[in-house]
Amino acid sequence: MLRQVRLFVTLIAVCFAILGGPVAAQLTDRQSEYYQGWVKTADRAEMVIEANRASNASLENLRSEINDYRDDFNKARGLNTERIQTLENQLKALGPEPEGDATEPEDIATLREHLDEQLNSLRVPRIISEEAFSRANGLIFEIDQLLRDRQTKELLERGPSPLNPIHWAPAWVDVNDAARALFNEARRNLKTDVVHERLRDRGLGILFLVVVAGILLFYGKRWSEAAGEYLRRLGGQGSGVWAFLTSLLRILLPWLGVWLIVEAIVLTGVLGLRGTLLMENVPYWAAIALYYDWIGRQVYVLQEAQGFQKLSRQKVTELRVYLDMLAAFLILHELVNLFEQIENISDATRAVVAFPVIIATALLLLRVRRVRSVDIPVDTDEPSAPARAAGFSQLVEFIRRALFFLGIASPILAVLGYTNAAEAIVFPAVRSLVLIAALVIVQRFLTSVYGWLSGQGDKAKDSLFSVLIGFAMAILAMPILALYWGARETDLQEVWSRLLQGFDIGGVTISPSNFFTFLAIFAVGYGLTRMLQSGLRNSLLPKTSIDPGGQNAIVAGTGYVGVFIAALVAITIAGFNLSSLAIVAGALSVGIGFGLQTIVSNFVSGIILLVERPISKGDWIDVNGMMGYVRDISVRSTRIETFDRTDVIVPNSDLISGVVTNYTRGNTIGRVIVPVGVAYGTDTRLVEKILGEIANAHPMVLANPAPSVVFQGFGADSLDFEIRAILRDVNWVLSVKSDMNHEINRRFVEEGIEIPFAQRDVWLRNPETLQSSKTQPDKDINKTPSANPSSEPVEMTEADLADGDGDEV
Repeated sequence: MLRQVRLFVTLIAVCFAILGGPVAAQLTDRQSEYYQGWVKTADRAEMVIEANRASNASLENLRSEINDYRDDFNKARGLNTERIQTLENQLKALGPEPEGDATEPEDIATLREHLDEQLNSLRVPRIISEEAFSRANGLIFEIDQLLRDRQTKELLERGPSPLNPIHWAPAWVDVNDAARALFNEARRNLKTDVVHERLRDRGLGILFLVVVAGILLFYGKRWSEAAGEYLRRLGGQGSGVWAFLTSLLRILLPWLGVWLIVEAIVLTGVLGLRGTLLMENVPYWAAIALYYDWIGRQVYVLQEAQGFQKLSRQKVTELRVYLDMLAAFLILHELVNLFEQIENISDATRAVVAFPVIIATALLLLRVRRVRSVDIPVDTDEPSAPARAAGFSQLVEFIRRALFFLGIASPILAVLGYTNAAEAIVFPAVRSLVLIAALVIVQRFLTSVYGWLSGQGDKAKDSLFSVLIGFAMAILAMPILALYWGARETDLQEVWSRLLQGFDIGGVTISPSNFFTFLAIFAVGYGLTRMLQSGLRNSLLPKTSIDPGGQNAIVAGTGYVGVFIAALVAITIAGFNLSSLAIVAGALSVGIGFGLQTIVSNFVSGIILLVERPISKGDWIDVNGMMGYVRDISVRSTRIETFDRTDVIVPNSDLISGVVTNYTRGNTIGRVIVPVGVAYGTDTRLVEKILGEIANAHPMVLANPAPSVVFQGFGADSLDFEIRAILRDVNWVLSVKSDMNHEINRRFVEEGIEIPFAQRDVWLRNPETLQSSKTQPDKDINKTPSANPSSEPVEMTEADLADGDGDEV
């Protein structure tokens, strides 16, 4: 008692010292009484933990009691948060309290005192709740640790070996005594007047239950098939949906029949304590048998639908038998546990009775391992088929190896006397194996439902829905698997409560509530941003005089700003306080700056490109020897489509720091240069006149400035001329070159002007060795018809522009 009072007084003193309020803030009578009750419970828990003599059931009850207190304290920690923040802001608005001999106006001092009193009255319960919550958390952790240590000790505890013949006779005697006691209890109860009177009063109801149970057991299969035929009329033929539901009815109706029979037997009152405990477990055991048989039947139906490609009919039938036998041995294991609870048998008897069940179950696991699938031909037309087949084969091989290990390890442990460890391995392995099979079956059913409703049919098996539903079911199955392998329900509840409370990462508390709030708000903001971008791109900006590059910059900038605002609003509404991460972020920014300097440079360059717009979408540019049209400008890189129709991703920093030639910036006007050579002795003025007429006649050539013909000089083989003209659209440069060359060839033929080609004189030292050869007559040169100008621009490549020394534009 003295310890409790000292603790409470100390806590209140600490609270007063922290708050420092002018008015003594106290707990209410109800709060103080509740806290005193908690202190007594916490002190008792500490003594129980220190003594370590309480049973597991007592510790679980004590833990449940502490957990109730912890939940209440956790709720009290978050009370009046907004009110406390309002009062703190009010005090902050009054300014700092005068120090020393300084005074403040009486009205302000009175208001400050009133606000301090209210603030202290709200802070004290929160501080005490925080302390109590921390203490409850610690006590629960200590109790859980104590129970886990006991569980581990019991699991690794070595008992008598079941192969020792000394224990066989006592075990047989214990089994006979238990069976005899069960029979004697029922026989004695049957002779009592109480049972006779109960049979007379409840005889009609008991008979009704038995009749209904018999009908369900004998006609359940027929009724389930009839229900399936009725459901198939609703549609979905061939999807397997109604067949799956029919199979569930086939196990549900018989189980209801078993449950009604059990209820009828219990109502008679003939059974004693042992018989009642035994009969109460019969529905559970019946559910195990029907469930395992259902798994085997579903495997058979699945393989039959696939033409027994993965497993032959004989293998599937063999697997069904093994599953039914595993269910029987699981029921026997449950019966052994019940036998131990009722009769309080010795460890030796427990080991001897459980050993045959362990051995038989382990052998069945080894037999299940031998049920191997045949080699499946992979459909090469389907790209994902090899990957799926490989992944499935790896999973099957892992399960086979695990079954082999468990099937060997369990009997060895049981022989050595580690009966608890053997049972903790072999029976959870069976349950886990069947659970995995059930998950696969249910996933296929849900996928079939999705394929039926969406109209995809069998294609739904390869859809994203199938993957997501499988992932979700795997997550949901993890708690069940944890329970199979020895986890306590309180452990799972503790994990869930810790998850709900959130995790502190760098001073920021992340819980499912604020995390999903952040996701929801950000998703809404992101969707609104995309809608705004779509409206700008398709409705508003096309009606303005802004060029396409400017429109693209506005849309992209709107997207960046919208995503940033959505993230900021989501963080604020979710309640994330990122101020505590400012120091860490400042320290990391240096390292991130060095490690990601290239990405940051490209990002900043992308912003500059979108703002200054030295290049725009659709421009014809040349950067680092790569020539093409700008198709997209993102925040990190720019996509250029070359004349070969290939995409080149150029980092934005290259466009800012490098030399970029933009052929169509502002307008599409450009220059074309057409070189031509004529033979020596040709009238140069006539050539100049013809070339000028050809240039002025082309429709793509601008009249102002007028095209010009330049006599470049005397070449090695010809007199060199050039046509230099300004085009309306430089994208037609190749087409204009082609049209002018056609026209030059036609006019030169008409005027008799020769276009020479390179000639060389060859001197031979021994010409007498040459034989005379027939000369071939020269072919007559016909006049070339006039070529019409091209109607479409010719596709360009970088090579087409490489020999002009960059003077085309």
